[in-house]
Amino acid sequence: MAKLSTEARNNLSTSVFALPGRKFPLPDRSHAIAAERLVGRSLKAGNISESQAATVRRKAKAKLGKG
Repeated sequence: MAKLSTEARNNLSTSVFALPGRKFPLPDRSHAIAAERLVGRSLKAGNISESQAATVRRKAKAKLGKG
């Protein structure tokens, strides 16, 4: 995954993030792939709900042109 510095992350529009609170940035393809892979871990840890996980998956797939 491409590195996203704190400064670059702070400069991203809120519309680039999959969830409110600036969670799961999706500025490019590599971040969308990472989001698809890591959403299950966040769900299992209790950091996000099932509906939030579905939202992340949907937005990541859209970014990747899968849906």
